[in-house]
Amino acid sequence: MRIAVCGGPYGNPYALQAFVDDARGQGAERLYCLGDLGGFGAEVDALWPILTGNDITCVAGNYDVAIAREDTDCGCGYRDPKDNEFAQLIYDHTLATTSRDFAAWMSELPTERRETIDGIDVHMVHGSTLALNDFWWESLPEDQHRQRVAASGADVILCTHSGLPWQRRTGDTLVVNVGVLGKPANDGRREVWYALLDLDAGQASAELVPLAYDWQAQAASMRAAGLPEVFVETIETGWWTTCLEILPPRERARGRHHLYRSTLPTAFQPADDGWGPASAPALEGDRPVVPLFGSPYFPSRLWIYTNFHCNLACDYCAVASSPKAAARTLRAEDFRALVDEAVASGFTELYVTGGEPFLHPDIVGLLDYASAQLPTVAMTNAMLLRGRRAEGLGTLADRKLTVQTSLDGATPHTHDLHRGPGSWQRSMDGIRHLIDLGLPPRVALTETPENTSEIPAVAALLAELGLPGDHFAVRPLLRRGFAEQGVEIGEDSSVPELTVTANGLHWHPAGADVTTSPDMHLAPASTPLEQGKRLVTERFFAARLADGSLPRPVHCAI
Repeated sequence: MRIAVCGGPYGNPYALQAFVDDARGQGAERLYCLGDLGGFGAEVDALWPILTGNDITCVAGNYDVAIAREDTDCGCGYRDPKDNEFAQLIYDHTLATTSRDFAAWMSELPTERRETIDGIDVHMVHGSTLALNDFWWESLPEDQHRQRVAASGADVILCTHSGLPWQRRTGDTLVVNVGVLGKPANDGRREVWYALLDLDAGQASAELVPLAYDWQAQAASMRAAGLPEVFVETIETGWWTTCLEILPPRERARGRHHLYRSTLPTAFQPADDGWGPASAPALEGDRPVVPLFGSPYFPSRLWIYTNFHCNLACDYCAVASSPKAAARTLRAEDFRALVDEAVASGFTELYVTGGEPFLHPDIVGLLDYASAQLPTVAMTNAMLLRGRRAEGLGTLADRKLTVQTSLDGATPHTHDLHRGPGSWQRSMDGIRHLIDLGLPPRVALTETPENTSEIPAVAALLAELGLPGDHFAVRPLLRRGFAEQGVEIGEDSSVPELTVTANGLHWHPAGADVTTSPDMHLAPASTPLEQGKRLVTERFFAARLADGSLPRPVHCAI
């Protein structure tokens, strides 16, 4: 037998009718709904004739229980003031526009249903087998999946509530979260989801079905009822714009919006990179959420390591570069493809680094290509700026190109102590050469016990060369790579800055060497940048929840 099962119509009669038509067209003999009839859309009463007229068997969701009891609010307990405002508004609308006859019908619905269909034990619940409002996330640890399956013992368990469809087998049990009809699945698609199950001779299989429906009519209905525009935005874009606190890191990372105005990390602050404080995330209109990407907690700058070999062997190099390091050189065509991908993925800055990038045979061509599309910063020790590889660098002076170099002391002794004999003078020559080319560099000093007292003198030296004060910054020594002392840096203590090397994607440029910083390696080579952004977002929220700087997800409690 083929059955069709949906979750949460949420006051969306257009999607519910489309479910009936599509499921019948695909040969479903029985139709089921797992509850939450109201809670997002405007037309709850319009669901009733569709449910009863098409013989849809229902169980009650937590929202239906609240409406039937005439509770004063949905009891969801969100922490964001705007979310609480929106939740109360939609609950009040649903309570006021749901007829008491329909509410009485809801009150008679069971909160779970169990049937034997063609010899298969099927258990239908709203939240999970543990509780009516339990969120059964796909990302739950295996032991929690097993706990929920053991609480039932059925061959097939069907649930909804979370709004995100998935299926998996736990032991011999097929578990299907059927999704919801009332709003998209936070996937950028306007379609909603339901499940088709084939149950035959003790065997069960499921298909998650994307369902097209008249979303324009639903959006118009919501606007006509005066519902918040951010709710309508979800219908029109496929992305959730409210109520993200319930989402665990993996599920939250898949959406477009992630971070709450009212739940910005408090025990964790973005580090100042030396070039001025990061700006606060811009919040558009009344939406209480913004993307993590592009905020101070995940800057929209991409780092690309052109190579790892270097003409110097600095004893505190965070990525263990040296003349003996494996080169791991990016091909020019791969670099250009990354720049194109970065533009398409919304990156607004590009940092080109190494090793020493001017050891790359095509470095000027790479900087030419990058700076034509994005503001680009080239990191160099400024010692290899003459000769064939640097030919044509001066022609980029009118581009969105900044060259950044290092000067770790006001005297050769202090600088050369960590970077090697003669390196101070060659760096100074390189700085002067860049100024002559019309590319006055930014200069960073890595602070050590030996050079702290010389910082004012370095600033004065650069000022004498004509560099403005905002072209000089002091950065901390990091305990990574060759450095045996300095500031500890890891995913739990650093803002993510997506970094690409020949070995793949990394959390931060200071952890881009896979040998000395395997903990910061995110994904192998050829992983798309969009996937890298999702991985970073997931790890960010996992770390922030672990250290307590973000509140734990709220679970709706009716």
